Amino acid sequence: MGGAGPTREQELAWVERVAGFFARQNGLPPIPGRALGWLMICDPPEQSAAELAAAIGASRASLTTALQVLLAGGFVEPHHRAGERTTYYRLADDPWTDVTRRRMAALTSFLAVTEEGLDLVGADSARAERIRQVHELFGWLDSEVGPMWRRWDARRAGRDG
Repeated sequence: MGGAGPTREQELAWVERVAGFFARQNGLPPIPGRALGWLMICDPPEQSAAELAAAIGASRASLTTALQVLLAGGFVEPHHRAGERTTYYRLADDPWTDVTRRRMAALTSFLAVTEEGLDLVGADSARAERIRQVHELFGWLDSEVGPMWRRWDARRAGRDG
């Protein structure tokens, strides 16, 4: 793109790509994804609900619901300016690491459930094979997640991991 920066149409097209990604990956309606996409590229980086709604073409009601989803997910945080009653929203500091850590922890926490299932049907039974597949996969993931996060944390801290 030259020095002029992207056009509004280009920005909104990218915002739609973000919305589409989150709809496919998380089953979210488009408004939370649009709000997230807009907060990733908007200037200034903090936007009021009215500014967000206008930018992405959403009703205030649907945007309020979208912001609740994004706040609960840890993607967005509220911000208040001194002397103003308006709440502004901005992308949380590094939400991707936090969200990904939680998702990985949720996957590996299923190990306890699969362990119970193996005990229930008998680890050597034919029925156990279906449980064993997921148990082995998540067990492997669990063993890899710790070292992976340590490398990521070292990288983020400026050390070579």
